[in-house]
Amino acid sequence: MNYEIRDEIPSIETYIDIRLQAGLSRKSEEAAARGLPNTIHGVVVYADGSPIGIGRIIGDGGCFYEVTDIAVVPAHQKKGVGVMIMEALVAYLKKNAPSTAYVSLMADHGTPHFYEKFGFTLSEMPKSSGMYMRIP
Repeated sequence: MNYEIRDEIPSIETYIDIRLQAGLSRKSEEAAARGLPNTIHGVVVYADGSPIGIGRIIGDGGCFYEVTDIAVVPAHQKKGVGVMIMEALVAYLKKNAPSTAYVSLMADHGTPHFYEKFGFTLSEMPKSSGMYMRIP
């Protein structure tokens, strides 16, 4: 299969659809409409002209960045698409983020070792601990 990766922010429909297919939590259209335009950098992977993978960087553009929404539809998982997404996002960060920037991510579905390949370190107690809050 030929995959094409493009530097772009996914549409609201693509964003919601790919997240759901990949097993990530649903985001409302309102939330996606507000959040997507604030993307620092985004990528969409296409197979035969159809979007099948996404990834985004969010943050303040200087001190803090977060890699988020790494999602690939099941039919294209385990074929290097996630690697393509992460390589593109990390390349963007290395080129554009200041030297003291802090880059974080939350790894879902037991995938932290996948992200270690790209330079991420697992947060461990007592040095640090990841935390989150969801708005119902």
